Amino acid sequence: MSVNNTLAIIVVMFLGGISSAAALPEVDIHDPALIKDGKRLYLYSTGPGITFYSSNDRVHWSGQGRVFAGEPVWARSVSASFNGHVWAPDVSYAGGKYYLYYTVSGFGKNDSAIGVAVNKTLDPASPDYRWEDKGIVLRSVAGRDDWNAIDANVIDDASGTPWMAFGSFWSGIKLVKLNPDRIHVAEPQEWHSIAARPRGGADARAPGDGAVEGPFLYRKGDFYYLFVSTGYCCRGKASTYRVAVGRSKTITGPYLDKDGVDMVKGGGTPLLSENPKWAGWGGQGVYNLDGKDVVVMHAYEAADNNFHRLKILPISWDATGWPAVDGAALDRFHTTLKN
Repeated sequence: MSVNNTLAIIVVMFLGGISSAAALPEVDIHDPALIKDGKRLYLYSTGPGITFYSSNDRVHWSGQGRVFAGEPVWARSVSASFNGHVWAPDVSYAGGKYYLYYTVSGFGKNDSAIGVAVNKTLDPASPDYRWEDKGIVLRSVAGRDDWNAIDANVIDDASGTPWMAFGSFWSGIKLVKLNPDRIHVAEPQEWHSIAARPRGGADARAPGDGAVEGPFLYRKGDFYYLFVSTGYCCRGKASTYRVAVGRSKTITGPYLDKDGVDMVKGGGTPLLSENPKWAGWGGQGVYNLDGKDVVVMHAYEAADNNFHRLKILPISWDATGWPAVDGAALDRFHTTLKN
């Protein structure tokens, strides 16, 4: 989620809450992250303290409150303009623990940090339920760094080594190896650039116009697939957010699109076919649910004042291993929300 987009998100989320109160509510969400604990699904979202929801069937959701009752104790030391909205969660399970990665950032700058909290269970009713904040994993500083420490996604490679993809605007999407503890960058540090968009002659302290963010890596068959959000979200009917994908046989890349263009050089094959009823879609994650691959994301519905809705849509794979989603599925999938 770009620093350019954040203030608009806050406004739209507020208005979305008003809309939901007036009719049968859907899940208004941004940057959803999905995981299953036992038979129940849990969904985490950008919002105050990280808002989260649970469901047994993908369609009917219950609000569960927030992960952080307040805010991470270190947040203000990273970003003086942090307002309590924690961005772009990513959740994974390893070694008997759940790891929830999240972002603290300032508006219009890459004063940002990715933190992580750990829990034994995702069930708030369990006596073992307690999020323990482990603090900062990675930090970027305006004026020092040409990358942005937001939008984390953690994946294990084929050998079981954890890697973190992250980034937004500036010089694009990065990949860094983590320690086995999953809360520190591995030493000696190993960094890779895996996606970028052409950037105009903006001041180095500004985001520029290289609109790519929200990386998500998914391993299937012989390939690692890199899904990113391109364009701009949070602009109502003017939103241009789209999901693009490339793939590589090695986790460090290069990630090439269907035409063989490197994603570092602006490549990326559209995942969804176009649907004029929806202004923009992105903030995606890709998961296997009940043996089938799905993309989970938000999308802006033109018929409902461009509020951002939760979408969980099936992915089809062609004979050569490329994923695609029918844009018409945006019309078919709807949710209900019970607080």
